[in-house]
Amino acid sequence: MDGLKRINKYISESGFCSRRAADDLVASGRVFVNGKVAEIGTKISETDNVLVDGKPIDTNVKKVYLAFNKPVLITCTTDSRDPDNIIDFIGYKERIFPIGRLDKMSEGLIFLTNDGDIVNKILRSENENKKEYVVKVDLEVTEDFLNKMSSGVNILDIVTKKCEVYKIGKYEFGIILTQGVNRQIRRMCETLGYKVKKLKRIRIMDIELGNLSVGKLRVLNNSEVKGLVDNS
Repeated sequence: MDGLKRINKYISESGFCSRRAADDLVASGRVFVNGKVAEIGTKISETDNVLVDGKPIDTNVKKVYLAFNKPVLITCTTDSRDPDNIIDFIGYKERIFPIGRLDKMSEGLIFLTNDGDIVNKILRSENENKKEYVVKVDLEVTEDFLNKMSSGVNILDIVTKKCEVYKIGKYEFGIILTQGVNRQIRRMCETLGYKVKKLKRIRIMDIELGNLSVGKLRVLNNSEVKGLVDNS
């Protein structure tokens, strides 16, 4: 039957949340289709009545793509129970959610959007989208340290992928990753006896943080959005 979509794709395309979050909503019994509780994998058409928590899904929301310079101590969650959540901090006029995350003690570039369908595309590991960071540590950055970081470090029972690492100063280096292991840079440094003092993401794919001030956001331009969509 042409024109049918899986329920998670339908919800994510509306800008309500990502596909993964939509699956969680369905699994928890919060999504109804034509008066019946939806199931994972349910397929629907544009004429079906879809409700989340008793409210209809708006499929005519204009897509928003934002770049934000996240401050330290702000958490990349939409959970309003967290007093430091990124959504309340920004206070954007429309529903948005972060693409990926930066840990609480890190700062720098993160994207936010209401396009739930693009989230999984950008985060999909096989796409190997590059993310660049500047890192300050407590010990001198040596050639041995740079070589070990770039060759892969054993963390969480895996060896990280080979990556580009370059020296910036005596206690500072840059690193470009294509994978997203939880607290990856911090764990890599700790394994090698270093402690991260400051961690800042300065680039995602071809979009740079530039001179965007800490705590500020900007709308991605058409070229940047096209790059995200085409390369994800």
